[in-house]
Amino acid sequence: MGSIWIEYGWALLILIGLEGLLSADNALVLAVIAKHLPDDQKKRAINYGIIIAFIFRFGALFAISFIANVWLVQAVGAAYLLYLGLKHILKDKFGKKDGNHQEESEKSAGKGFWPTVGKIALADLAFAIDSILAAVAIALGLPDSKFREIGGMDGAQFLVVVLGGIAGLVLIKFAATWFVKLLEKRPALETTAYAIVAWVGVKLAVITLAHKDIGVLDPHFPHSAVWTLIFYGVLVAIALIGWFSPRNKRSSTPAA
Repeated sequence: MGSIWIEYGWALLILIGLEGLLSADNALVLAVIAKHLPDDQKKRAINYGIIIAFIFRFGALFAISFIANVWLVQAVGAAYLLYLGLKHILKDKFGKKDGNHQEESEKSAGKGFWPTVGKIALADLAFAIDSILAAVAIALGLPDSKFREIGGMDGAQFLVVVLGGIAGLVLIKFAATWFVKLLEKRPALETTAYAIVAWVGVKLAVITLAHKDIGVLDPHFPHSAVWTLIFYGVLVAIALIGWFSPRNKRSSTPAA
């Protein structure tokens, strides 16, 4: 019996590490969504958004079997993340340029505190689908315990997913606060964040297409070494391009 709990402990550590990786892109997006608010409201908006998202996530955990088995839920999450990411990328590429950035910022500021909190919670919920699916994939590989089922899962497996999710939200909170400060120094990371959002949307789309009821892709492909390497390889490439972008070098010449 002791070996089972050692296995559960290792799985929890792996899941916390995975949540740390997933929380980085999530936190960057939350920081971008809140960046138009006054400084004294940014941290509060992120905190409130994460609290609301925690309530949503906790509720979603009791419907794990539903999220894992109904492809429509995954498809909606993929569609929302693709929309959110591509909308801002296209606006940055083809929209108004430097002369109108202040006007656009004022328009964003008009969205207000609570609408921003709602958008943060909604974005985090969409990211949560990806996070929960990853956690479930790890937890279901563990041996069954003697605990009763919760949410269609073995009780101990469910607890591992819950603890991993809590760790992820704590990491998001601290990382988002740091990213808010970082965005002031590296403005190109805003577009990078939305490119990452769209790429996570692609990941969810791949999971949807591999669903047993869709069958466009092999069911094992989303968890294969090939796709894992492709996904994280592109993710790192996007992050590096954003980090070293020439747009991060602000002009030292004061505006006329």
